[in-house]
Amino acid sequence: MQLHANAALSLNQRRRMVRRVVEDGWSLTKAAEAAEVSERTCAKWVGRYRAHGEAGLRDRSSAPRSIPHRTAADRVAVIELLRRLRMTGAEIAECLDMALSIVSAVLARIGLGKLSRLVPLEAPNRYERRHAGELLHVDVKKLGVITGTGHRITGRRSSQNANRRARRAGAPKGWEFVHVCVDDATRLAYAEVLSDEKATTAVAFLGRAVAFYAAHAITVQRVMTDG
Repeated sequence: MQLHANAALSLNQRRRMVRRVVEDGWSLTKAAEAAEVSERTCAKWVGRYRAHGEAGLRDRSSAPRSIPHRTAADRVAVIELLRRLRMTGAEIAECLDMALSIVSAVLARIGLGKLSRLVPLEAPNRYERRHAGELLHVDVKKLGVITGTGHRITGRRSSQNANRRARRAGAPKGWEFVHVCVDDATRLAYAEVLSDEKATTAVAFLGRAVAFYAAHAITVQRVMTDG
């Protein structure tokens, strides 16, 4: 049984209160005072107990029995159909001449509030080489040099100033370049952090990568890069 946050009586307290009236002959006033509730509340639970027994002591749904202005079922079906065509809420509202707030509420109620909830129209077009070494992906990631812990971590501006002084004194600064290659079939990766992304540096890295894969019994056949 789910009690609402402000419930004054638990299920056991309700049972004890109504049995004092129905079985023990207590008055409504006396039973209400003992349970620390109003006489009206006591009378309500006694009436439900007499009519429905133990089941009458449970909370009832607070939802209205009817909603006169609720969107018609056929209109909800049309909204769902348009949504499955991947139309946005604003597009559906304009198409059906409805308020966007109503369309959004209907979409949320039927579980289609986000387009990500829809099944993709087409399966993702993915590929993967069958054999190791058929294709090697190569890329370079440019990262700023970190010389120390910043003030956002330490909470002290002095750490930020210390990093600036360290750079002026010759500490590493500028950029670092992470050269990465991944075998398409096995996903085996090899990476190095180097000082630049010049052609000579990239070629030398690729040579070391090929040797790395050869040590793992993989012969590189093709290389793909956006460089």
